[in-house]
Amino acid sequence: MFDIIKTYEKVGADIIKKYDTLDESASINECLKVSGALNHDFRPVWPGTKIIGAAFTVRARAGDNLILHKALTLLKPGDVLVVTCDGFLESGGMWGGIMSTAAKAMGCPGMIIDGSVRDTMLMKEIGWYVWSRGIDVKRSTKATGGKINHPIVIGNVPVNPGDLVFADNDGVVIVPRLQAAEVFDMACEREKREAVLLEKVRKDGTQTFNGNEAFKAAYEKLGLTEEP
Repeated sequence: MFDIIKTYEKVGADIIKKYDTLDESASINECLKVSGALNHDFRPVWPGTKIIGAAFTVRARAGDNLILHKALTLLKPGDVLVVTCDGFLESGGMWGGIMSTAAKAMGCPGMIIDGSVRDTMLMKEIGWYVWSRGIDVKRSTKATGGKINHPIVIGNVPVNPGDLVFADNDGVVIVPRLQAAEVFDMACEREKREAVLLEKVRKDGTQTFNGNEAFKAAYEKLGLTEEP
């Protein structure tokens, strides 16, 4: 198999557009049979951001960004870079502002990386968003290779090229490509139900939970004692 794969199936632009109507990554993850949420330490470099797209996977070596420069030349509009670099956090030089500017010009909305990045003020200025495990200014090398558009594991979640990526202020969720349409419909219904519940809570406060039969049954099953 080639190290650099250029031809693969990816989630359609129509599905990506639909997911943009959803409010929360949690809504999506709750509808997956197996959790697709990356570990909690993948955080947005700038809070309040959100990206959706098709996974463009890269397997780099710790502290070396040569393969990332190659990846830049292959990006298509709607691709989201999903990069594993052995979880190495001491080289923000793996990815910085100039590379971010180039990726944005290629139509890539952002990146998920299990390492660190730098030049975060420029990222904010150009509106190119990153979810990383760290921020660091140390340099990188260009001495080793890597792989592009192979299956990877990042944040304890398997990712195939072309899977759907949904990242917001709360975290990052990967939806397998073949499940994306079904999961969207389920997440839509979930958010509609939660919107109704939210209005009830605004109106009735905690009485909303006291009147919930499922809650009462689960609580009573525990046999907890209460002060009168």
